[in-house]
Amino acid sequence: MNRPLSITILFFLLLCSAAAQESSPLKISGYMMGDLYYNAVRDTAIAGMSNLAAGGARDLNGFQFRRIYLTFDNTISSTFVSRFRLEGTTGAPTIKDAYLQWKGIFRGSDLFFGIQPTPAFEVSEGYWGYRSLEKSSLDLRGVVASRDLGISLKGKITDDGMVRYWVLYGNNSGVNAETDKYKRLYGHIDLKPTEEVRMTFYADYKMLARINDPNSTSIPKATLGTDVLTTAFFAGYAEEQSLSIGAEVFYQTAPNGYLHGTAPVIAEAKDAVGISLFGHTRLSEELRAVCRYDYYDPNSSASHDVRHYLLAGLHWAADPRVAVIPNIQAESYESVPSGSGTRSVTPSVTARVTVHYIFL
Repeated sequence: MNRPLSITILFFLLLCSAAAQESSPLKISGYMMGDLYYNAVRDTAIAGMSNLAAGGARDLNGFQFRRIYLTFDNTISSTFVSRFRLEGTTGAPTIKDAYLQWKGIFRGSDLFFGIQPTPAFEVSEGYWGYRSLEKSSLDLRGVVASRDLGISLKGKITDDGMVRYWVLYGNNSGVNAETDKYKRLYGHIDLKPTEEVRMTFYADYKMLARINDPNSTSIPKATLGTDVLTTAFFAGYAEEQSLSIGAEVFYQTAPNGYLHGTAPVIAEAKDAVGISLFGHTRLSEELRAVCRYDYYDPNSSASHDVRHYLLAGLHWAADPRVAVIPNIQAESYESVPSGSGTRSVTPSVTARVTVHYIFL
């Protein structure tokens, strides 16, 4: 057994012992999600592609745990709460969350410090409800990471909580160590006009190093800005235990992010656009149907890179804490360059039986 895993298990056992004590402020929870999968259809052309939601070789099949989460929530006092979450896949566990929450730092607002969720899709992912099947569109395409290390404020703008806010200033390094001086500022406004309807307006500004102008002849060379702006809008409707539908749209612009041509090199903005439509509904006490469609264009100035993603499944609640979800995911592509022309690319299709269960 490798050392990191041994230390993790020992740490887990010690915390379980503490949590088992009567009136313990420490609460432990955990869940897993994994699949039996089969890549039924693949085109060899995808081997050289990026931005794939359904990759891997044709006929590849097997069992996999895509995520295992172990969470420790501790009430330090009436004012301070902490969370520590481990995430595991096939390798050594990594830290997913490690933050301190200062409740009511001022009226209606809490302060968070540490590795924490970003404001981008926390609400929309709740309406999607099937992280066990796939990440939200912004996360899946790598537009915004689910976590960052930083400091944030989150709270109510109106006393009734109908309008809320969330701002975060972070490293823009995910859960990894910081390696540069550039940061990212995130924020969203969350509207909840009724119990069923919710909307979020999101934006973030990612600061990046300037690059040399490839056409500059001066010494030193002139530079070009590369800071990235991302915006998104989400609208969702949900009826408790029976129906949830949502739509999310995002736009990201990276000035001078697309360099092409020679003598002179053309520097254009790299603009990405995405749309995600999803829903799930109850068919019976134990069955739910779930479906999702995503459109993604990573660079509107380029050709041959649009992706269409479709997921459909049937959720069977074998137990309140155990879900078995047969599902199919498919991704289609634009034609790609081939010789002096282009050729079509066969869509990728993967069949899966996904299992999601809460073990703590």
